[in-house]
Amino acid sequence: MFDSLAIFQELMEEMSLYVLTFDRAGYGESDPYPSRSVKSEAYDIEELADKLQIGSKFYVIGISMGAYPAYSCLNYIPHRLAGVALVVPFVHYWWPCLLANLSRDGLQKLLPMDSRAFRVAYYAPWLFHWWMTQKWFPSLSLTAGNMAVFCPQDMEMIAEMSKSPNPHQEKVKQQGVHESLYRGILAGYSKWEFDPTDLINPFPNNDGSVHIWQGAEDRIIPREINRYLTENIPWIQYHEVEDAGYLFIYQKEKVETVLRALVQAGLEA
Repeated sequence: MFDSLAIFQELMEEMSLYVLTFDRAGYGESDPYPSRSVKSEAYDIEELADKLQIGSKFYVIGISMGAYPAYSCLNYIPHRLAGVALVVPFVHYWWPCLLANLSRDGLQKLLPMDSRAFRVAYYAPWLFHWWMTQKWFPSLSLTAGNMAVFCPQDMEMIAEMSKSPNPHQEKVKQQGVHESLYRGILAGYSKWEFDPTDLINPFPNNDGSVHIWQGAEDRIIPREINRYLTENIPWIQYHEVEDAGYLFIYQKEKVETVLRALVQAGLEA
């Protein structure tokens, strides 16, 4: 959530930006939507933009699991986009465009509990809730509090963030992890109607841009897959942040870098 990131008012004023965050279905105060999908996310975003009258075009920033709604926007509502940034973006290990060995290696680099959970979400979604609540095997590192998933840089960031906890954090999953996290994972790992390599550049005249930002030391999102994607989708600009992990976006200077790169193409057009 961007309201928990290190964004300062002076930066927003300098760049003439208005940042709008919203709770996806089942998160925070948003209504549950059991049948939500990758496709529905894009139209939810478009509907929200229209109701708030924020304009015919807008920027979209997707962080981690928030990347699949951003990909959805690129496919279903590209005409509404001014630019897109995918930060430590979720990867679907069963995208058809991925080489089999690349997907396999990516899964093997995860903690075993995470690899198993994602396989269940993809191959047996009807069993996912049971898998996440059973007690015989650890289910998912982030929900189990397994800190081994974080690199040293992330641990430093966690320690720093703990000094000023986000007062809204408890509200994120107030409707329960089943309606929020579990359904989000199921939507992300469903069978998509499109492949990332099917996407068409929404900015052929360079009046906008699309970026992927990846921490070089990230242990949660495999950089090899995001690097491969951008090699095969040349209009997506790839940025690998050295000496940075999964949580690098919570540093003020990194937020500023991401935002400046995102809006630069529009300023130059």
